[in-house]
Amino acid sequence: MKKAITLATELIKQFEGCSLIPYLCPAGFWTIGYGSTVSANGKPVTDLTKPITWSEADSLLLSTIQDVQKQLARVVTIFVTPQQEAALISLIYNIGIGNFGRSTLLKLLNTGQMKQAAEQFLRWNKSQGQTLSGLTQRRKAERAVFLGETP
Repeated sequence: MKKAITLATELIKQFEGCSLIPYLCPAGFWTIGYGSTVSANGKPVTDLTKPITWSEADSLLLSTIQDVQKQLARVVTIFVTPQQEAALISLIYNIGIGNFGRSTLLKLLNTGQMKQAAEQFLRWNKSQGQTLSGLTQRRKAERAVFLGETP
């Protein structure tokens, strides 16, 4: 859904920021652009990854979001609204499909327990065991979008 991609892009850009050179994220991963851990050539980002342009950062983000959208479609067994899909894409972009696939959030979602699933967003605000205020704010925004509220 195009609306979901647009909303997810806005959410991700709001919280990821953008760096045209490789940097270490708070979780200790090399990233580039809007928090991408894989470069356009499919190789992991390292400290030796070449800088990219704004256009390349946007293209990399869109490509990654489209991949995440496909991953999401494989694990969600019920209908979700574009807002719910956008919030889930933003979450998975940040925590990875593996973590999401094992999450209570997904289990609740697939059984139609939307309000309980929405509350699970707030549990994903830690990196290496430490609560991060930026992740807390991001999860609150994702939860609000999931519930159809204005973040």
